[in-house]
Formats: sequence, structure tokens, C-alpha cells
Amino acid sequence: MSNRVELTVPVDVNAPAAAVWQMITDWVGQGEWMLGTRVSVTSPGDGRELGATLSAFSGVGPVGFTDTMEIVEWEPPRRCTVRHTGKVVKGDGVFEVVELGPARARFLWTELLDLPLGVLGRVGWPVVRPTFRLGVEQSLHKMARLCEERYRAGG
Repeated sequence: MSNRVELTVPVDVNAPAAAVWQMITDWVGQGEWMLGTRVSVTSPGDGRELGATLSAFSGVGPVGFTDTMEIVEWEPPRRCTVRHTGKVVKGDGVFEVVELGPARARFLWTELLDLPLGVLGRVGWPVVRPTFRLGVEQSLHKMARLCEERYRAGG
């Protein structure tokens, strides 16, 4: 039995696909909208390329964990896949931007997670999943609002 689970959360954004792409791949800027997370680029540059490495601390204050990642797929302005390489989180995160019109796009955040702890992980996922999904939904709605505000402001 596989320990891989999938969670996809979509959000529609009233801004062009290119603006959404810029927002979601501003790794350091994700801290503005991603609940309880601070991201840093650990490879040279801004992290917007194949092979770039990232580090994200998720938690409250000093309590949390670090999630290291590598960009394993880079197809701007449509799709990016990061491979989670840390000790806690394993699997892939997929960011997809779908153009819905000249000033409207859909962003889909998919996590393909390899659950830890064997049977315990499989049993615990149905309990953790709703809270995890809610946190991602709240973060994506905040991202959409910020992106729309910046687009309307001309930046």
C-alpha cells in the first residue's frame, strides 16, 4: 500500500497569468501570504530556474520544521515542480497557472506527499488533511488578494 497522497487546492485570481506566475514564484515573498512560512533561496540567484534550491521554515516562533526543496520542473509561466528533500516533508509540490482570460487566471497548488510513519501516517492523514487543506486555502486566497491589488495598482 502506497504512502503517497495527493491534495490539490485551486484559486481563481483576477489578474493575468503572468502576474500570478510572478507572485507564486517570488519564493521569498511567499512569506507575505503563506500561513506560518518563511522561504529563502539557498542557491545563487532568485530561485527562478531548474535546479534552484529553496528552504522553507513552517511553524510558529521557534516551533516548526524546515522543508528543503529543489526545482525539478520549470516551465514558465505555466508550471513549476519542487521536490521536497527534507527530513519531515517528502514528495513533490506542483504549481500550475492556467490562463482563463487576459486578466484572469487559476492557480492550482498540488502536493504529492509521501507520508511518514508507515501505517500511522496513512491512518493519521485523514485527520490532518482537512486542517492542512484549510491552511493552504487561506494562504491561496490571501495570495490572490495581494496579486489582484498589485495588478490593479500597476505593479
